[in-house]
Amino acid sequence: MSDHPAILVFDSGLGGLTVLREIVKARPDAACAYVADDAFFPYGHHTEDEIIGRVVPLIGELIALQTPRLVVIACNTASTLVMTHLRASYTVPFVGTVPAIKPACASSKTKRVSVLGTKGTVKREYTQRLIQDFSQGCEVTLVGAPNLPSLAEAALRGEDVGDDAIAAEIAPCFLDGATRTDTVVHACTHFPLLQDRLTALAPWPVNWIDPAPAIARRTAELLGPPAPSGTAAPRPSFRFTSGRPALGNGVLAPFFGAQVPA
Repeated sequence: MSDHPAILVFDSGLGGLTVLREIVKARPDAACAYVADDAFFPYGHHTEDEIIGRVVPLIGELIALQTPRLVVIACNTASTLVMTHLRASYTVPFVGTVPAIKPACASSKTKRVSVLGTKGTVKREYTQRLIQDFSQGCEVTLVGAPNLPSLAEAALRGEDVGDDAIAAEIAPCFLDGATRTDTVVHACTHFPLLQDRLTALAPWPVNWIDPAPAIARRTAELLGPPAPSGTAAPRPSFRFTSGRPALGNGVLAPFFGAQVPA
């Protein structure tokens, strides 16, 4: 068995970079391959059947190509739809991404929590079940932000994204009154790409819950302890399903520093 376990990280676009960054920190010994399904981005513009029909066979093709030890679906929309299908179709272990409603509600002091995601994620029955099971007496507000993933990608590419556009997407998260919202769950891995802007544009300070560290911990747990090795792990690789060139080092350096994906 290789000293550098292969991990496939999959997302509809660039949001999964926030997850890949944490995985690289947690398991610097791993050989990570990142695939962005930009040919079908954004997933929120497609029906549930279209996403299932697209992602399940695509993951099979990537497993055959990459032979990973483990696959991380770094996308809330895909995870809430296809995990059952993936686990029924393939023997490789999967780690999904779901809204971190349980820890958010457990930590909220005001008992007012907002879940910020795509329209598809916030309306999905899976998300409703999480609220029913783990709200712990909190008032949970579901906020669909259909434009925020594209705004996050544009900002990451260095394009000019105005504050007003971002503020309009997050405004419904903030409920005022006798008590205020004090916790916002990132239910899309794209949103932490904008974290500095979100923090600055919030009408008052809140605790932003990013699922990436928990995903990285679960990934490391499933891989088991790293094997002793005298060789450095290869740099993470990166590709788009559309075939367009990978992003330049200037975009990726804030995530990985010297470990910029190849």
